Amino acid sequence: MFLGIDIHKREAQVAVRNDDGDVIEQVRVENTDLDEIGQQYAGGEALLEATTNYFYIYDMLSEYLDVVVGHPPKLKAIARTDKKTDKVDAEELSRLLWLGSVPESYVPTDEIRECRALVRGRISLLEDRTSFANKIHSLLLDNGITRRVKPLSVKGQAFLEKLSLPPPWDELLSSYLAVIETLTAEIEQLDDRIEERAKGLRETQLLMTIPGIAHYSALVIYAEIGEIGRFDRAKEVVRYVGLNPVIRESGDSRFEGGISKKGPGKVRWLLVQAVHSAVHTVEDEYLSRFYHRIERRKNKQKAAVATARKLLVSIYHMLDCDEVYDPPGVSA
Repeated sequence: MFLGIDIHKREAQVAVRNDDGDVIEQVRVENTDLDEIGQQYAGGEALLEATTNYFYIYDMLSEYLDVVVGHPPKLKAIARTDKKTDKVDAEELSRLLWLGSVPESYVPTDEIRECRALVRGRISLLEDRTSFANKIHSLLLDNGITRRVKPLSVKGQAFLEKLSLPPPWDELLSSYLAVIETLTAEIEQLDDRIEERAKGLRETQLLMTIPGIAHYSALVIYAEIGEIGRFDRAKEVVRYVGLNPVIRESGDSRFEGGISKKGPGKVRWLLVQAVHSAVHTVEDEYLSRFYHRIERRKNKQKAAVATARKLLVSIYHMLDCDEVYDPPGVSA
């Protein structure tokens, strides 16, 4: 049997096809009851889309079915219908599965999921803290205070705590500062857990041998890239992270544009930061020579991106070969 399962927040639409390709059942169930569907069609195959809440459903159904997770944009590209109803979507998923035409999406291991939860949780807390810092900036402007204040710095907080504002802005300022203090404490606790996790993983230990890559950066790179064995070549990792140049061809002309920027943007940002550290702080000869060569031909931004791509290729080989960072020497 071939099950196409269209997942929503609380419910799922299930279409079931037999070996002849005929739809024999359409049913809508609560997500928590999908295990009963799995038991009913145990030994069959199922196709889910990689939605935000698919992990626990994948784990639940995998006990009974051979579950495949489809890549949403690629699924839409090959689907034969433009109709958008749950029943139609479920039937189309079951059809693609029956035909064996499923562009699969990577399903992270439990370890990778845990690492992703840690680093993404930290990012979320940082964004929340920045949001409250911005609220303080707005509050100050509302009261005609144009002085540049950094609410997250010790100096900035000391200034804000002594500031006298009329109600209700005084109460709001106190509340915002209290939230920032709480979030900062939570981020520091999470940093301890991230450091502990990074120290316990071989992959992150290897990544931390790269100048400019510390515990958090290493865990982000490992968590977002996933198991390196799923890539056959360095180019695949570069494409996955979105550092590959966009190529456009027409007739005899070929144009190479900017990078695709598909994939985990946080990894791209961290790699560029590592490049700046390698080039301008620790003066890594291997990366510095490459960076300055590109910079002379183009500009600093393109040099940083190209060097980040080169660093990512090195990371692929490090993880693939289980080796520390040891770039080739560059003769003078």
